[in-house]
Amino acid sequence: MTVVCVLCDPPRPGLVLSDLVEGGPLTAEEAADLYAAMLKDTFVAVARSGGDLLVNYRPEDHLPEEYQATDDVDAEAEARALVADALDDPDDVRFEVQVGSSYAARAGNTATHLLREEGVDSVAVVRGTAPFLTRATIDSAAMKLRTTPVVLGPAPDGRVFYAAFTEPIDFADAFEAPEVATLAARGDEADLDVDFLPMQPVLRTPEDLDTVLPLLTARRDAGRIVPKQTAPLIAGLGLLD
Repeated sequence: MTVVCVLCDPPRPGLVLSDLVEGGPLTAEEAADLYAAMLKDTFVAVARSGGDLLVNYRPEDHLPEEYQATDDVDAEAEARALVADALDDPDDVRFEVQVGSSYAARAGNTATHLLREEGVDSVAVVRGTAPFLTRATIDSAAMKLRTTPVVLGPAPDGRVFYAAFTEPIDFADAFEAPEVATLAARGDEADLDVDFLPMQPVLRTPEDLDTVLPLLTARRDAGRIVPKQTAPLIAGLGLLD
């Protein structure tokens, strides 16, 4: 069984999806709402899969000072509220604080601890910004992990939407661009076989909208499944044809 770790920040304006604000069509508040919607869709996909959901949140003192909470709601409380809003039964969800100064360090610390200290079979790390991640994709990755120690989900521009492991790699700077090539190389350096999932888009930059928006429109018009939280929010922002 795979423990799927969603490494997330609290959805606060200016803190998350800043590229979609600085060079894109969204306000900081809209970007925060979009990030929260994608996180909730990710939680649902993991909860419906055969994996276990672990929400790995950044603590307040690891956030930039200008984005730290000024009231009684902290990062953990916000993460728990998102899960409670997304899932009918959130009781089995595990929450853990992130440890590390970079995404690679935080992902690596989480994956290595679970594999070495807790003895889990496999670990996946995701950012929660892949709106088309589904139960079927997570379960497909789990099947591959039975015979291949590293399974990567490529995204456009050399990124990954999913990275899963049955054994630790050297995670130092392992998510340096191009992520998919760097992670594959680290697997090879550790004498671990690497396999891949079909490519999926992520949504973190204005350029990503050029892929995500037409696909959302096409799936909607064809009567296919679209992300339950993300699709209506994007439609409400007037970004869909």
